[in-house]
Amino acid sequence: MKSIGSAKERRATILQDLNENPEISIESMCKKFNVSEVTIRKDLNILHERNLLLRTRGGAIRLPNTNGKNNETSLKLKGLYNFKEKLAIGKFAASLIRDGETILLDSGTTTFEIAKNLHHLKHLTVITNALDTAIELLKYKRFNVILLGGHLREVSHSTVGPLAESNLKVFYCDKLFLGVDSFNIEFGLSTHDIEEANINQTMFSMSKEVIAVLDSSKFNKRNFVFIAPVNKIHTVVTDNNIPSNIKTQIKSMNIALYTVEPFSIP
Repeated sequence: MKSIGSAKERRATILQDLNENPEISIESMCKKFNVSEVTIRKDLNILHERNLLLRTRGGAIRLPNTNGKNNETSLKLKGLYNFKEKLAIGKFAASLIRDGETILLDSGTTTFEIAKNLHHLKHLTVITNALDTAIELLKYKRFNVILLGGHLREVSHSTVGPLAESNLKVFYCDKLFLGVDSFNIEFGLSTHDIEEANINQTMFSMSKEVIAVLDSSKFNKRNFVFIAPVNKIHTVVTDNNIPSNIKTQIKSMNIALYTVEPFSIP
């Protein structure tokens, strides 16, 4: 490609590339524009600050669909959105788990980060409906891992439906870690899919304590299917970009709130 004369032109071209492709890498942009990694990182950071793309490790991705349609994002792309926040939330949430507990991990990219941070525990029973989470948990070689049966959803790699719900109803859990798609003080917790909402509701009924784990982009959102009112949650773990008014409202409901500093992305 011929040389792009200005930073403005280069950034416009980056956005055009993202319009045509869901993600780009720093390496590919360096080759395309014949500039250094430092220059491309600066471009991506500026575009991220202007809310024109989302930064990831090693590149950037297109902003999620905001046109109001009920379109779910693939699991791979979900894992890239707010990646640094999810890393920090998952690590902190894992610290709330104690040896000997029976915990329930909902499907999702944030709860998956919890599964990656359980090295401090020796004895644990983990129930999940997420294939990726179950596989990650097997790496510890010391936990009792229970994967719920049921209909497998391609978009989330999770099991749902009547079989998964009936499997779940035989277990009593100390803690549920729920990955939340949308959190609204007035309208409660919601998600894209009816079957996901149904199994989440069953998870609530079988758990002593419910811990919602979500990055701050999920607040003040309302999705297609209702799961539960906010007052059914005991604890919220999120990043420190949570809106101040939401923080005040959560605390006024006697819900424990933990906010964490997002990890840095090189």
